[in-house]
Amino acid sequence: MFSWLLVPLKARKMLVLGAIALWASIWIHGCSSFSQTLQPLRIGISSWPGFDVVLYAQEAGLFEQRGLEVELVRFESQQDSMRAMMRGSLDAAFSALWDTMQVDPTSDSPVFIMVTNVSWGSDGIVATPEIKSVEDLAGKTVGAKLGTIEHLIFLEALKLHGVNPDQIKLDNVLQQVGVQKLKQGQLDASVTWEPLLSQIAEDINGNIIFTTQEVDSLVIDGLTSRQSTITEKEQEFKQFILAWFDLIQAIETQPETVFEVVAAQLNQNPEDFASDYAGLKKGDITLNEAMFAENGRLSQASQAMTALLKKDPRHGRVVREDVEINRDPVTEAIAQWKP
Repeated sequence: MFSWLLVPLKARKMLVLGAIALWASIWIHGCSSFSQTLQPLRIGISSWPGFDVVLYAQEAGLFEQRGLEVELVRFESQQDSMRAMMRGSLDAAFSALWDTMQVDPTSDSPVFIMVTNVSWGSDGIVATPEIKSVEDLAGKTVGAKLGTIEHLIFLEALKLHGVNPDQIKLDNVLQQVGVQKLKQGQLDASVTWEPLLSQIAEDINGNIIFTTQEVDSLVIDGLTSRQSTITEKEQEFKQFILAWFDLIQAIETQPETVFEVVAAQLNQNPEDFASDYAGLKKGDITLNEAMFAENGRLSQASQAMTALLKKDPRHGRVVREDVEINRDPVTEAIAQWKP
């Protein structure tokens, strides 16, 4: 029978060192092989605190730690990034579920695979001093771009307060134009979001008559891809979601550091960015579990959005009926993620 004690000390050391070297070689080779099998991801992003926090993941190397290369491509609007994604220029795009349901028809189907945040006070309606409530908007003119998130926020407010959309005239303008027209006295109210929501209210001595904190908001943001890309890059998306949960943990454990890094990338004040992000429910594991549960919040929200769009058809958009809520990538990531 072989006895380790009979092996000379020098030989034993050589054998141990050799075993360590062999193990390290196998480990390094395995890791490099894993990373080489992952294809890069090109992801569209537009300015929004719930999306912009991903800049920390890039700066802190969270994607690289998951063996993934990610290129973030900046767009002026979610609609533009969604069109680019559906046409094949991007692998995915940060977008609202609302925009996903209205993206231009293509031969491929949009797939919603992760929730980044839900609005919880960041979005709302600001009105002139004499308007004290949503009910007071009857017969007035409100600035909101039809078919956009502003339109959704407007419809959420009306539904909550039992006001028919036909009672209110919509000035079909972008959010930036709407708030300027409100300041110039050309509108009675406008849909906007923080920090403009509070700033405009202060500037005109007006009233914030609604925010998404009053409802279980349908302003649900996340990551959207195409069916063909999900099939091709299933592993890459799972690794991306794992890195996202790493990011959420960083926000929970060292928020000042995260917001400082992100704000520097955006040329903003860290305290201002932190304040804007505070108006959101962050897309952590708990929120994603609830959203992607069978017959969960996402399924209910899709039906509710369709009903709202049909109730106010002034947008003239076609609601896509082929949007898939795919729970597999996020469910697999949740099962694998460790703090």
